Amino acid sequence: MKLYKTRQGILVESESGTYLLQNENWEDFVNDDNLFQKIEDKIKGLTPSKTNIENILAPIGSNQELWACGVTYLKSKIGRQEESKDAGGGDFYVRVYEAQRPEVFFKATSNRIVGPDQKVRIRKDSTWDVPEPELTLVVSSSGKIIGYTIGNDMSSRSIEGENPLYLPQAKTYDGCAAVGPCIYVTEQPLSSDTTIRLEIKRGSKSVFEGSIALSQMKRKPEELVSFVYRECSFPSGCLIMTGTGIVPESNFTLKSGDEILISIDGIGTLKNEVE
Repeated sequence: MKLYKTRQGILVESESGTYLLQNENWEDFVNDDNLFQKIEDKIKGLTPSKTNIENILAPIGSNQELWACGVTYLKSKIGRQEESKDAGGGDFYVRVYEAQRPEVFFKATSNRIVGPDQKVRIRKDSTWDVPEPELTLVVSSSGKIIGYTIGNDMSSRSIEGENPLYLPQAKTYDGCAAVGPCIYVTEQPLSSDTTIRLEIKRGSKSVFEGSIALSQMKRKPEELVSFVYRECSFPSGCLIMTGTGIVPESNFTLKSGDEILISIDGIGTLKNEVE
């Protein structure tokens, strides 16, 4: 099943149809360890709605945080080493890829996150910028993975590459992330064969395409959640980006007007334009 946060309310898309749930608080509704069963109980006996799936908002509440994990794929490790080699920081990424403790960092509050068809931003003080397509976990306050969505972790490679200590500036700013279009709620974890795809369009031309399977991720989603939740509480739950395995070549950088399309099997496609 899929949950959409819209201006009209919560839209549920299931095999039996689409249902509009009104007068529901988004955070209270999704922060439930038994979310799948809760949705089934809510739509039982309801008549499918004729409401179109539109006016979609980012599937995150105002009290929920977005966190992110890095260097969870081999290609990400190689990319980070390449961008930081002149600053002598490449060794850090080798170490964290092999270490027991993963890289986790705070990404954004909800006001810095955009939803489908909204504009993401590149920093004005950056010269090398890329999208990072990532499976994003939706986690309850107890630390249980209750669903999945698509994340675009916008990143300044020039700033992070200059010095790894500049990571917060490279990662967190207005319009630094997009999530959506929905929360995919399933009783079983996503298959390791699930594929993430990225396409970047410039005008009518595709200027970059790439894909990777979740099986290439070095760490398990539950492991990443355990470290984010270690010594941190999330009363309304949170979203966690799991890292990227799709890294454009070093001669590529985003430009204003580019269109970013990220697709994940079973979830859908997140589309955003670069401001």
